[in-house]
Amino acid sequence: MVRTDPTPPRGLDRFRRDAWSRVIATLDPVVDYERISVINARYEFPWDIQQALSFALFRTFAVPSIGVLLHETQEFTERTQKRHDDTVLVLDAVIEDGLESPKGRTAVRRMNQMHGAYDISNDDLRYVLATFVVTPVRWIADYGWRDLTPAEIDASTRSYVRMGELMGIKGIPTSYEDFEALLDEYERTRFAFDTRSREVADATLALLCSYYPKALRRVVEVFSRAIMDDHVREAFGYPTPPRAVVALSRGALKLRGRVLRFAPPRIRPSRPEDRGVVRTYLPGGYRIEDLGTHV
Repeated sequence: MVRTDPTPPRGLDRFRRDAWSRVIATLDPVVDYERISVINARYEFPWDIQQALSFALFRTFAVPSIGVLLHETQEFTERTQKRHDDTVLVLDAVIEDGLESPKGRTAVRRMNQMHGAYDISNDDLRYVLATFVVTPVRWIADYGWRDLTPAEIDASTRSYVRMGELMGIKGIPTSYEDFEALLDEYERTRFAFDTRSREVADATLALLCSYYPKALRRVVEVFSRAIMDDHVREAFGYPTPPRAVVALSRGALKLRGRVLRFAPPRIRPSRPEDRGVVRTYLPGGYRIEDLGTHV
């Protein structure tokens, strides 16, 4: 089993911003890909990766074969919070213990059981996997406090390739560049407006806004649309915010990244339950095998 425990090693310089980068530089992405990925998810970019994956969901809804299916299950429209929490916790189990661990295999098995209950094409599953590979890399390139290194991108890609293998997905790309090409082509040819996909997107957007005080939710909703890619907004029929609002929203995220360059390295791991994004369950008050849909 690959050890992914991200506990700070002895000798970690708590006053150097690049302390974790120096740890990563000692690792080999070919064999230590999970260790590298968990350092980034828990210490270097926890908020960025969480936001990137949240917006990755919107991309998948814009493919009608995915968005309509989710609408029909009512999981994202009637039980939005629970569906969000189940997804977060299943993926987090993989991060916490690794794909080859008993807990990680239980999480993958739960995903396979959920997906197996519906008629989901291999192409759609492969595209969803591509969003998880590509979206965080692009988000961090735009808004992160530093760039990802080639080794970090390679490690993340290898982690998702392995996950895809365990999910039985066929024809998985083997490089980040191939995942990126797959994602862009799939979105170019498959994105289309559908009222049912729009309802799923609306429910998810409302959930994201619900994490903020009521007085700010309208601002957060406009902000969220402003940082979506143009073709994602267009697929849902969302109006494009004024150019100044788009520039201000994206500029605020870039400014956050620049400010974080002067922060000390994170010493305590950041987990979704600690950040308050999981509301359905008390911390530790669930079993992985009980999460998600049971058809």
